[in-house]
Amino acid sequence: MQPAQMAYDRAITVFSPDGRLFQVEYARSAVKRGSTTVGIKFKDGVVLIADKRIKSRLVEKEGIKKIYVIDEHIGCATSGLVADARVLVDYGRLIAQIERVTYGERIAVKQLVKRICDFKQQYTQYGGVRPFGASLLIAGIDDMGIYLMETEPSGAAIAYKAVAIGTGREVVMELFEKKYREDMNLEDALMLGLEGIDAVSEDEIDKLTLEMGYIKKGENFKKMSLEEMENYVKKYMEKKKGEGKDGSP
Repeated sequence: MQPAQMAYDRAITVFSPDGRLFQVEYARSAVKRGSTTVGIKFKDGVVLIADKRIKSRLVEKEGIKKIYVIDEHIGCATSGLVADARVLVDYGRLIAQIERVTYGERIAVKQLVKRICDFKQQYTQYGGVRPFGASLLIAGIDDMGIYLMETEPSGAAIAYKAVAIGTGREVVMELFEKKYREDMNLEDALMLGLEGIDAVSEDEIDKLTLEMGYIKKGENFKKMSLEEMENYVKKYMEKKKGEGKDGSP
């Protein structure tokens, strides 16, 4: 750490002379070190895929969660500090339920994202706290449209057609830039998402080390069962085997 930097990273409320909040940047680094998580919009919905990054055979794989249902029409995938992500998911669920109890209707996706981002931003502004070291990919559908949005540790929200967070983000984003199409169906989006996870995974992808979920127009957000994931992983591996290492048939 540079001596000049050390004077400005002791508290979240102190800006460096060039306008940086080092604690927020450290929180972003925590997300970059998290497990690879991707989200892809297809023609009538959104798919989320998360790599659990399980290294030990002693770990109960079913006990690790990276994809959550926030409300029936909204789901999210997380990367970064697990405990921080859990707090944010619980807050999102609370806001969604308050909307239902107060107004008798489902919360708008953008409104939920804004409330979560406002909550995260507060932890970049006041003394005695630290930023959340987690990012959420929020997928949802409401009357206004289909949404895939990332909430950053700073409290910023960005909408995407396809995005990756966590380890290997740059590699996966480069792949998406080349291969993403807006007319993809659910299976196309899942195959592209699995390709992105596979591109940065140290081991061969497997149904037990992945979580997958999606939402389509007219349906609720759904987390896939192990049987469903196994089906798509097999299809991807067959597709990969049918192509050369360079991606050509």
